Amino acid sequence: MQPSQKSFSRISSVRLPSRPTDTLWDISIEDGKIAGITEQDDSIPTSDDSVYQADGGLLAPSLCHAHIHLDKCFLLQDPAFGDLQIKEGSFQEAMELTTAAKTRFTSEDLLRRGRRLIEESIGYGVTSMRAFVELDGDVMSRCLEAAIKLKDEYASLCDIQICAFAQNPIISGDGAETVQRLMTEAAANPEVDVVGSTPYVEDDENLEKHLYWIIDLALRNKKRLDFHLDYFVNEKRQPSIWRVIELLRQQKWPLDSQVLLGHCTRLVLFPDEEWQKLHNAIGDLPITFVGLPTSDLFMMRTDSHIRGTLDIPKMIKKHNLDGILAVNNVGNAFTPQGNCDPLSIASLGVALFHAGTKDNCELLYHCVSTRAKSAIGFINAPYTDRELAVGQPADFLLFEYDGGRTRKTITEAVLDGGTHRRTFKNGTLIYLE
Repeated sequence: MQPSQKSFSRISSVRLPSRPTDTLWDISIEDGKIAGITEQDDSIPTSDDSVYQADGGLLAPSLCHAHIHLDKCFLLQDPAFGDLQIKEGSFQEAMELTTAAKTRFTSEDLLRRGRRLIEESIGYGVTSMRAFVELDGDVMSRCLEAAIKLKDEYASLCDIQICAFAQNPIISGDGAETVQRLMTEAAANPEVDVVGSTPYVEDDENLEKHLYWIIDLALRNKKRLDFHLDYFVNEKRQPSIWRVIELLRQQKWPLDSQVLLGHCTRLVLFPDEEWQKLHNAIGDLPITFVGLPTSDLFMMRTDSHIRGTLDIPKMIKKHNLDGILAVNNVGNAFTPQGNCDPLSIASLGVALFHAGTKDNCELLYHCVSTRAKSAIGFINAPYTDRELAVGQPADFLLFEYDGGRTRKTITEAVLDGGTHRRTFKNGTLIYLE
């Protein structure tokens, strides 16, 4: 059943980020965009049903899944896969359990779990997402076909960007030719926006061929590029980030097409001089790092208890690199814990990165909101804008009165996002009750 919607011409009596909390504002909306921001007009009758009365709640930019796996969600909780449960919690086990699950994927199953992920995400305040779907000899194109249907079904509620994704090797091993064929077909599909892969699953001698092949595929089809990269924490194993940078330059990657690099947990072992070297090597290349802490912290640990996930705030503020945060997986063997709420990742970041100051909380929020939207190409406005502005899409997350208090600032929302949220897409309120 499709969630219900109601459009409004004005949202009245809101608090806004980076503005005095003792002043309430009205946001007028035309053609799905912000048409005006004025101090609250008490003369507007509360009975006007084209005006949403926010009663002093905080109105902030909506959230974004910059990296979410649409086809592998909720496997641990679904009766169809109830026998495929975690016993070790290792990366290899997660690969094996997920591969076994994929042999059972059906169109109905993919649509059912996908709808749940999308609707739960919208309920938390998500209005855009980059959805990864796998192609290989087990699922063939079933995951992609389901994603295209879901993209169309929820088009008015959430902007869904599809990433055709190769989790398995594309150069070495059995099944590589099938993956190459499926990825080639997917890249030519106009419904596919991004191509991506996991180079680290390849034999070492074939890793560079893998990188070159995927970059070339993206360039030939004018698609964006998204790698799961260097997903290990082992100082004896060299990261492939340097070769990715070299190949992007050699293959003349366009500077207006952002490349996202997810995980990159090997980089946590970098000393400061290596971070400076990385900054210099990237230069003007449009590279954004994606921290995926819920997955990384569950998967990435060593015998010496080193845990690996990118310190995104530090990368941005100290090393002048571009970074965002995302959920990645929900309810599968790669990430059994957590939910569909990107704000929970920002909240986790407060403790994980020791980032409890006002500036850090605002940065964490934008890493799952405006920065994330900019990185995946959904907004052109600078992601450093912390205020809603005239002309921007009317995509909002409203934090309403919740259990005796109202969140007045982004910092309060990051520290505790609460449960009373309203999601607006193009000025339209989405009802999920």
